[in-house]
Amino acid sequence: MEKFVKLTGVAAPMPLVNIDTDMIIPKQFLKTIKRSGLGVNLFDEMRYDDDGNEIPDFVLNQPAYREAKILVAGDNFGCGSSREHAPWALLDFGIRCVISTSFADIFYNNCFKNGILPIALPQEKVDELMDDAERGANAVLTVDLENQEITGPDGGTIGFDVDPWRKHCLLNGLDDIGLTMEKAASIDAFEAKAATERPWV
Repeated sequence: MEKFVKLTGVAAPMPLVNIDTDMIIPKQFLKTIKRSGLGVNLFDEMRYDDDGNEIPDFVLNQPAYREAKILVAGDNFGCGSSREHAPWALLDFGIRCVISTSFADIFYNNCFKNGILPIALPQEKVDELMDDAERGANAVLTVDLENQEITGPDGGTIGFDVDPWRKHCLLNGLDDIGLTMEKAASIDAFEAKAATERPWV
């Protein structure tokens, strides 16, 4: 997966609480096993009307936020079912970082496995970043994973915590497959030895 080191981009405000995975990517789009192509259906029921036309008031349909890379959201983001399609849809749209006061556990874990950085902050810090995000095209944040800092449009910084192992994986672009491939030489040696010792297998 793509490395996450430092991300600079527009932050979109989404102050709703309890945004569940069905809101992120509705069930009718779960037939695919591909990680690409889901971005167009991200928040489908909030982005489009029954005829498939964009709802102008929805934040990601507004010109300033169409290319947002960061989402500042309300409490308990990613609750509901455990579908991995939710982070796939966010990533395919271009969202690489979600900031909230809390996340559902499975969604939180799935984000790290797919190259998205979920950041949990106290309410007052999220409120501050939500205010920044409401500046439209000027709502540019920089998320520095290595130094664990978020820099706002006025230059102020907010620190955040992240598990060291998960940080290592994001900085190096290591998903579960990548972690396994780091052991490729040992795996090959084991297979070669096993083939010699048990040729009948």
